[in-house]
Amino acid sequence: MNDRLACSLRPGARTGVIFGMLLLSACNAGPDYRPPSVSDLRIPDQFQASPTIAAEQQMVDLARWWESFEDPILTQLIDRAFAGNLDVSAAAARLRQARATLRGTQGQALPQAGTSASVARSIGANSNARIDPTTGQTISTGGDTTVYRGGFDVSWEADIFGGIRRQVQAARASAEASEATLRFTQASIASEVGLNYVDARLAQIRLRIARENLAAQDETLELVGWRRQAGLVSSLDYEQARQLRAQTAASIPTLENDYAVAVNHIAVLLGEAPGAVNALIDPPASIPLAPGVDAPIPAQVIERRPDVASAERSLAAESARIGVQTAQLYPALRLSGSFAGSATSVGDVISNGLGNLVAGITAPIFQGGQIRAAILGQRAATDAAYDAYRQAVLTALEEVENALKGREVAERREADLAVSYEAANNANRYAELQYRSGLVDFQSLLDSQRARLSSQDSAAAARAARASATIQLYKALGGGWQMAPIPGPGPYESGKNTASSETSNP
Repeated sequence: MNDRLACSLRPGARTGVIFGMLLLSACNAGPDYRPPSVSDLRIPDQFQASPTIAAEQQMVDLARWWESFEDPILTQLIDRAFAGNLDVSAAAARLRQARATLRGTQGQALPQAGTSASVARSIGANSNARIDPTTGQTISTGGDTTVYRGGFDVSWEADIFGGIRRQVQAARASAEASEATLRFTQASIASEVGLNYVDARLAQIRLRIARENLAAQDETLELVGWRRQAGLVSSLDYEQARQLRAQTAASIPTLENDYAVAVNHIAVLLGEAPGAVNALIDPPASIPLAPGVDAPIPAQVIERRPDVASAERSLAAESARIGVQTAQLYPALRLSGSFAGSATSVGDVISNGLGNLVAGITAPIFQGGQIRAAILGQRAATDAAYDAYRQAVLTALEEVENALKGREVAERREADLAVSYEAANNANRYAELQYRSGLVDFQSLLDSQRARLSSQDSAAAARAARASATIQLYKALGGGWQMAPIPGPGPYESGKNTASSETSNP
């Protein structure tokens, strides 16, 4: 139904009805959103895994946690990833898209205006023109005549029941969710670079260990060969030494592949082709370590995690959309005005013009239940967003618990494996001396060499596991995004892409 007030109400009544409806514009359909409380989310008071950390280890700056490793190469790689990673760039583009949508939605609450103008030239034997008394338009009746026409129109919808305001709220919350998603992407990329950097350093160390042991086993194989020629040992000892040497040599290509995979992935995380960072990482270096941090209270972690913030803002957007759908149940007031004029001279276009102002009300009468079905559907979508938010909170708490425990276990395991390697190294040294002296058989020497290689490799892996557990803890606590820059526009937004040459419109 479209009721035109200008045709059906007296002037005084028209003014009263319109004024009364404008007073209702302070109303907002749908529920007013409030973030769920700590009790609603069932957040515990403290984490179960809360190791005691030395006071000096609690000063790690989570915003740039990688600097606590004191490895300039790692710092350089993460800074380059913030600038070049394509996932970060795409998330930033989605943020700009969401902000543009917000600006467009805000524009719906403002009056819309347009204008038009034209010039017409008539050529004939007799020059004559007249003005139509009904429309006010200049009409050429013959001869050479130039007619100028101009006009404009304005329209505005009074947001009486807050449907547009709810749309703006939803768009703003969606933009904030996109920003939080960008921040979570940055935190994830920082930790991914760190974890792959640790993997690359571990592969280098394991390669060094394997090559050193291979050299030692070459010496053992040569020694056994001499003793076999002298008739002091059997061919069994020689074949066992040859088998161990070949087994160690066979592990080297796998370790080389592990190193290449880690370095190539780092290059891709930086937005570059594989091989771009080989020269930077190829010089061998030790696995960097950083101090641990004590666990804050869970509520602080929830406030710091950008993925949780993204889920909460998505919930806010869905809640606002309930109001958008609910506002469809109520009348809408639209005001519109137009002006048009024409004359044979530019200066007379306005004086010869006519204008009108119309106020119209539209209201739903029968929609077959579509509006209420849309409201119910949006409420269900909001419930789903609430569950997703709670799941994000639980996942964050789980990751912190696992990271705290993983860090604690990694420290204990590294300490025990260091003792294991020291003992295995001493045992191998004794076995070599005793074998040369004929005090033990060759099998004892082989067992000691295998134990030494295994313990040395496990000790290096334990150090890497401790470094990786620390990185995962920093990420779980919500660090790694606070100081990251937001990438600028891409080639299509900046106009550098030649394929994007559309004419810009208001």
